[in-house]
Amino acid sequence: MKVITSDDVGGLVRDGATVFLGGLALSGLPEAVLQGLERHFQAHGSPRNLTTWACGAIGNSGDAGMKHFAHPGMVRRVVAGHFGQAGKEMMRMVFDGEVEAYNFPQGSISHLTRHIASRSPGLLTKVGLGTFVDPRQEGGKMNSRSTEDLVRLVDFQGEEWLFYPPPRVDVALIRGTVADEDGNITLDKEGMLLEQLSIAQAAKACGGTVVVQVERIVQAGSLAPMHVKVPAALVDYVVVAEPQQHMQSISTQYDPAFSGHVRVPLTRLTRIPLNERKVIARRAALELRASAATNLGIGIPAAIPAVAAEEGVAHLLKLSIESGVSGGVPAQLGDFGMAYNATSIIEQSAQFDWYDGGGLGVSFLGLAQVDAAGNVNVSKFNGRPVGCGGFINITRATPNLVFCGTFTAGGLEVEVSDGRLHIRKEGQSRKFIDQVEQVTFNGKDAAQRQQNVLFVTERAVLRLGVEGLELIEVAPGIDLERDVLAHMSFRPILRDVKVMDPAMFQDTWGGLRNAMQAAQ
Repeated sequence: MKVITSDDVGGLVRDGATVFLGGLALSGLPEAVLQGLERHFQAHGSPRNLTTWACGAIGNSGDAGMKHFAHPGMVRRVVAGHFGQAGKEMMRMVFDGEVEAYNFPQGSISHLTRHIASRSPGLLTKVGLGTFVDPRQEGGKMNSRSTEDLVRLVDFQGEEWLFYPPPRVDVALIRGTVADEDGNITLDKEGMLLEQLSIAQAAKACGGTVVVQVERIVQAGSLAPMHVKVPAALVDYVVVAEPQQHMQSISTQYDPAFSGHVRVPLTRLTRIPLNERKVIARRAALELRASAATNLGIGIPAAIPAVAAEEGVAHLLKLSIESGVSGGVPAQLGDFGMAYNATSIIEQSAQFDWYDGGGLGVSFLGLAQVDAAGNVNVSKFNGRPVGCGGFINITRATPNLVFCGTFTAGGLEVEVSDGRLHIRKEGQSRKFIDQVEQVTFNGKDAAQRQQNVLFVTERAVLRLGVEGLELIEVAPGIDLERDVLAHMSFRPILRDVKVMDPAMFQDTWGGLRNAMQAAQ
């Protein structure tokens, strides 16, 4: 192992190289290394025509992460599980077709790192069948410049599968917390382990180079063996970074609660105001099952723990995050992917093994666009790629899915009072439309596989069946024709439409504990 500066990294990366990046947003991201790589390109015009791979979103929306690659000629192709934090410069290049861009499920890319590391023929998976990842739709291609097929539809033992051939990894750029003088790496202060180990193994299996960013270097032999997550045999170079280049997340420099070094009172689970977000979270929470492994997406689903705490059933929840974190209460917004008072933190690929294997009992996810067949889009809007993240993995194998969101978007104003919902100003954009722009979740496939799928909004609840979407509940105070059907581009199945419990539209509810007990 050799200690170098971030400005030395550019000289290690040849033109046309494939670079695999560790990190999720700013968590686990070697930001100082990426800054040095950018400076080298600006000074020397190299390395050029790079291909970057990343399991999740890399950087933030401003000055970190993929922004450092957003220079004409520096990157030829970007492959990622999510583009939402790639920054406006790289997003513009993708949208304008200045670079090739591919989006694949976060868990599938995570698993692919292990296949590269073991020199296997590639990844065989059913995750993504029937979605935009399927070559019969878009094959994960995010713009017209992307023409190569990086995923294939294959027949294996009479069944359809998606197959990902393993790319060659020339350079791995990853992050740890501490390195010893031999090059052993810990991740002690990180809030998630991700796939830093398998990315390094993948590069070494390809004869590539591994560069690790750390906070400091300590004496050889001073690290506890169980704390070493990337062994010295896999590490070629180490870069020591300043604290501001070693953020634990987008929002947090370092919180020991995220890395499991302390436990904190969960005062953040304060009572949330009675509004449309709380109504949706309350109705969605009725689908909770005591001790069932549960995944919460970002956005409105994040309010479910607060509702559960208010109802006195938070101790019955068994929450997890695709990043590898389980237990505690998932953090949100800029701290997404970590949790307060987690009970375990494992590698992301292992978490997705569990998810893909049906380990989850129920998942609560966001709702952006839905069509009559129950297809959901959360990955591309008005031609602009956002990406699927772990959404496709989670929705493929989880038996019970609850999509949560407001009924319309763009300026919606409602009032919740006296056990009723009042629409004061309708949203400008419909969410229930004729055809979604991109299929991130295939409703027909889910119905045929008998997944239990609900769509929960502040004014209506719909259930997915083999015939399509059925409207099963409306909020008290809502007119079915005026407030629901008039704002859908298709007419749902109408059979026995019930009224949602008026108690959910009052300051004090008190119905969740009984509902969870009755469901046992």
